[in-house]
Amino acid sequence: MSTIDKIQELKKQRNAVILAHYYVNDEVQAIADYVGDSFYLSKVAASVEAQTILFCGVSFMGESAKILNPRKTVIMPDMQADCPMAHMADFEKIDKMRREYEDLAVVCYINSTAELKTRSDVCVTSSNALKIVRALPNQNIYFIPDGNLGRYVASQVPEKHFIFNDGFCHVHTSILAENVKKAKEAHPKAEILVHPECTTEVAELADYVGSTSGIIDFATGSQAEEFIICTEMGVLYELRQKNPGKRFYLAGHEQFCPNMKRITLEKAADALENMSNTVEMEDKMRLLANKPLERMLELGS
Repeated sequence: MSTIDKIQELKKQRNAVILAHYYVNDEVQAIADYVGDSFYLSKVAASVEAQTILFCGVSFMGESAKILNPRKTVIMPDMQADCPMAHMADFEKIDKMRREYEDLAVVCYINSTAELKTRSDVCVTSSNALKIVRALPNQNIYFIPDGNLGRYVASQVPEKHFIFNDGFCHVHTSILAENVKKAKEAHPKAEILVHPECTTEVAELADYVGSTSGIIDFATGSQAEEFIICTEMGVLYELRQKNPGKRFYLAGHEQFCPNMKRITLEKAADALENMSNTVEMEDKMRLLANKPLERMLELGS
């Protein structure tokens, strides 16, 4: 029996659904029931009927699925697959900002640990951050943990005052403006599509700035035939699936998340077979972390 056949059989036995992020390996995306960005997968996790969720992504994604589905079993193919940026905010600074600004909303990117979510007022994703920040009554926004996404949102919502955190995604910050310019010189007809976790210098070169799903939708709807992609290379699988006649180029050689690439078919099969790598969370933390996620789903709907 092949690994893929084994996964399909185990999925039936365990009453499981497989969720996968766009950044995991191609073959893992191919066997998933749902593939998407963080916002889409959060909505799916909150609505699926299956008793077991196999989340093919990094740890904060599994945590979010568990927060939204406390009575379901959430398992991960690899518990060591983590997102460094998810930890890049300081609790003491959050408390300091709350003391300094009465009218403060702590806006937490979903790419964050459950503990950071417990200190936040609302979660956002790159898909819905603009909509949610505009909808907040607060004038002062402390955006954690990703500074680049915070700066992009601030550039689109100039009527509000932002305080930025110094967290970052190592994949997106490795995409340099000079390399994007070189790629454009090599492919002058290509449109430049940029994820807002990239630096401001890269975003300023873009024909489109948006979430991973937004990049896919833009490329699919565009009349252009060539694109320079400024996000993690895993998105190329879906881009090519939906646009077989179009050409996609990376802006540099570092567009690779080693944590996402830890997820393999073999690890997915092992997790389903042994029901191992379960995501556990104390009720107190889950309830506190659920509040900003529920507010995100409410404001982002």
